[in-house]
Amino acid sequence: MAATIVHDSSEAVELCGSRRLYLKPIAKLAITVLWPGLREQSKAVSNWEVMAKLKQMAHPHQFTSIRVSKSALEFVRFEAEVETRALVQTLCVKMNGRLLEAQGSDSALRVLAVESSPEFPSRQEWDDYFQGGEERPDTVHLEALPCKWFSSPDSYSQKPREEIVREVFERFGHLRNMDIPALDVYREEMAGRSSSVFSFAGLQTFDVYLQFEEYEDFLRAMESLRGMRLMLKEGDGKALACNIKVRLQVPADVLR
Repeated sequence: MAATIVHDSSEAVELCGSRRLYLKPIAKLAITVLWPGLREQSKAVSNWEVMAKLKQMAHPHQFTSIRVSKSALEFVRFEAEVETRALVQTLCVKMNGRLLEAQGSDSALRVLAVESSPEFPSRQEWDDYFQGGEERPDTVHLEALPCKWFSSPDSYSQKPREEIVREVFERFGHLRNMDIPALDVYREEMAGRSSSVFSFAGLQTFDVYLQFEEYEDFLRAMESLRGMRLMLKEGDGKALACNIKVRLQVPADVLR
């Protein structure tokens, strides 16, 4: 998982100022282009051409990325990412309901644009899981945290430091326990390899399980991380951001 350069950090909120870490809202659109009949009648229409037309429609604004997320007989859907959620709203107004001309289609193609909902555990899901029991969720599982962002700046090692991870995430509340599999030597030896540190496009990442003392702190963490990317402001003023996965640990037995 590669970190991307942030050009507009105006919507970022501080996570841990001493570590220059912030949370930046994910800003994505779901853009659906409707075919004027069955796809066979428009099979000569290129998804690449439609993508280029959508970029032109968004001008002077730009997508940071755009890809096909689903293709069917009746439509093709693109997932586009931009710098800010404010720009998402601007582009939804600008593009939704517009018509698009494309070679291979005798009729104009209608465009529908809406803001994408982030993939994230809902409160209804964990309430349903624990319904009727005395236990409540307390553990958050974070995946794909960049090791370098949680390691000592003066160290050549890119392994995360437990005290830094705790410093960052205890802004949500006191942690009863924390488990970083990458730092468990016994598990590494049993696996026979470094199985708990992952590398995506050169960026080493790790997982962590955070067990909060109080349910309210767990809830605060989940709500704060919903729909967010992790962002680092470097000393030269440049900002980088990466996607992280947030999972609800049910039951919370990893740390017990």
